[in-house]
Amino acid sequence: MTKVLVLGGTRFFGKRLVQLLVAAGADVTVATRGLTEVDLPPQVKRLTLDRDEKDSLAIAGEQEWDIVYDNICYSSQNAKDACDVFAGKVGKYVLTSTLSVYDFSEDFLKEEAFDPDSYEIRLLPRDKVTYQEGKRQAEAVFFQEASFPVAAVRFPIVLAEDDYTRRLHFHVEHILEERPIGIANPEAVMCFIHAGEAAQFLQWLGSSSMTGPVNACSHGTIRQQSLMENISDIVGKPVQLVKEKDAADYSPFAFPASFFMDNQKAEQAGFAFWQLNDWLPDLIQTLSTTILKQKV
Repeated sequence: MTKVLVLGGTRFFGKRLVQLLVAAGADVTVATRGLTEVDLPPQVKRLTLDRDEKDSLAIAGEQEWDIVYDNICYSSQNAKDACDVFAGKVGKYVLTSTLSVYDFSEDFLKEEAFDPDSYEIRLLPRDKVTYQEGKRQAEAVFFQEASFPVAAVRFPIVLAEDDYTRRLHFHVEHILEERPIGIANPEAVMCFIHAGEAAQFLQWLGSSSMTGPVNACSHGTIRQQSLMENISDIVGKPVQLVKEKDAADYSPFAFPASFFMDNQKAEQAGFAFWQLNDWLPDLIQTLSTTILKQKV
């Protein structure tokens, strides 16, 4: 039986990953601060620890693991602590990283566009770095210093009905209420991944032989304006796009330039990605229906 530790597995794609692992027969332990009540399968074990404190993280290093999934690593210090704690204790380490390690581009971003093996490490906690720099630093530490095999999955924005950031919800709500949405560049191209697809990918990556950085996103891209028009068509209300940056109405998707990735490396290794057009319209419709019911 595969022994798996999930650092941060109580919500969104982390919770879905835990459910998939249990269904596959793995011995799963979830490690969090214990602040979130969540309904996990009864056979899942729990560890309570603080990811930002090395002495607390060391609790997880008292056991050996076939796979560790780290969904809550945001800095070089987080990564350094993990390298120390899990040295000699893990068969494979899977880091959840992000599209944000790259810079904006009008072309498909391939893994080599950011090289963590040559990136200068600056040992800092998460409150001293941006999200982008924190993830870059985390990758750099793992790939330059870890004594165990590491894979870093670079996800774009992850969407689903239970997205706690409510970024897609924001757009559906604004269009339903006929409120303006601030967009810096309507022509900017984006990519996404569904939370269920992200969980499937993590499970697959953990059991595969693949290491190093790897992009993971649904097949297909969409322009910001097209996304807004699609939401408008589905909910039956007009969309009002403006360039003003009123904080209350400014889109959380409002990238100033295109930001999308190439997923061929993982696809060629055997993972079958979903088609964006197969799930995004249904998700928009579900959110619209749910939001309207809540208003009744």
